[in-house]
Amino acid sequence: MIRAARVAGPGREFLVDDEPVDIVLRDGLIEDIAPTGVLRSRGEVLDADGAWAVPGLWDNHVHTVQWALEAERTPLGSAGSAAEAAELIAAADPLPDGRLVGSGFRDALWPDRPSLELLDARTGSTPAYLINADVHSVWLNSAALRREGFTSRDGVLREDGAFEISRRLNAVDPAHCDAAVTRAGDRAAARGITGLVDFDMGWNADAWPRRIAHGFSAHRVEFAVYPADLDRAVALGMRSGARWEDDLIRVGSLKIISDGSLGTRTAACSHHYPGDPENYGVLTVPPAELEALLTTATAAGLSVAVHAIGDRAVTAALDAFTVTGASGSIEHAQLVRHADLSRFARLGVVASVQPQHALDDRDLVGILWNGQTSLGYPLASLWNAGAELRFGSDAPVAPLDPWVAIAAAIARTDGGREPWHPEERLAIDQAIAASVRSAIRPGDPADIVLCGLDPRTQAPEALRAMLVIATVLGGRITHST
Repeated sequence: MIRAARVAGPGREFLVDDEPVDIVLRDGLIEDIAPTGVLRSRGEVLDADGAWAVPGLWDNHVHTVQWALEAERTPLGSAGSAAEAAELIAAADPLPDGRLVGSGFRDALWPDRPSLELLDARTGSTPAYLINADVHSVWLNSAALRREGFTSRDGVLREDGAFEISRRLNAVDPAHCDAAVTRAGDRAAARGITGLVDFDMGWNADAWPRRIAHGFSAHRVEFAVYPADLDRAVALGMRSGARWEDDLIRVGSLKIISDGSLGTRTAACSHHYPGDPENYGVLTVPPAELEALLTTATAAGLSVAVHAIGDRAVTAALDAFTVTGASGSIEHAQLVRHADLSRFARLGVVASVQPQHALDDRDLVGILWNGQTSLGYPLASLWNAGAELRFGSDAPVAPLDPWVAIAAAIARTDGGREPWHPEERLAIDQAIAASVRSAIRPGDPADIVLCGLDPRTQAPEALRAMLVIATVLGGRITHST
């Protein structure tokens, strides 16, 4: 039993007031709810003492291994130039395998450009790998290029080359990786996470059961499959939503990366990038191939998650959903044509968005998308058009913290700046609804987060710092203060 909790978020509409209630949990579900003191105490009792309860929070877009290993890599987000980034990585301690690895730089705002000569001069013969914040490009020195068997005139690899480097960097010893993922899962539980969608670029069907077998129990997981493994998934009979070897693990979607990113200037857009009249971004999966993948996935019972950032890519993805009848989501949807807003709801396509990206990217948008005519980072526009929104972080691109996403969605600002496109702000109840998959009502999963403050009445700064008193997953406490 959770005793004396006040309900906020989905489920509150079934209660007559905000007075404390007792919530009875049995066999992983909410069995009963009644005013405090009406029900007899049974089993273990978690005394909420008037704290506010919301349903378990989800992060619907995480690159789990990359996020877990981020703590071991040199942060480069503070670099204001290529020269500064080279200095930071040169001053870092190599990993045990002898490589220098850093992440989080944003070169689109730098006054200078990454170059092989600059990085070689600072790092010498030690292999150096600098990962862009958007993970769609990496900057390597000559030693790293030789080690990996790549060539590049400026040392920068983009899109498929960058993804391959990330896969290799993430392919650490399984025991080391699993320990890092377990630590990261505990951090997520401390912020109220009870589930996440894993878009790690690997064969997750083996990795997650292995982690569970070694004691991982922090949250639920839906794991993605990538096109390279689609035939393997179909042969194994994988179907989205199906249990996979443990109650905490579910088969997720086929993940398809259909265009690039804003920071790497490869998101597929209607108008060219400034100063580069031939660059409209790239459709990395042509429309015919995209339709074929969606058809194969749908026939096998797999939903699809289509990465589409630029408006041209979003339109192509919606077209593919229309032709194939596939179900699933568009991931990111950072630039959306006005005419496409209503298509999300009409097709039943989820808009899986990352509210913090709007704040992190606003300066980039002012430079790289200042000539675009579509809507940038729409939230309210999608909601008002009837689309289902699901929030995520894209960790490690943004912090894996659902309260950061909620605050970004309702404020459209951080750091004291004026709200960016305030017309796209959501109400707090809408933001919470996009962060959960259940309600506090009998019959729903016993995934509950106890908060130190009522999230419905807090300023954005307080939401970002929300005290999570306890996180309950299927009736089991995964975090408590």
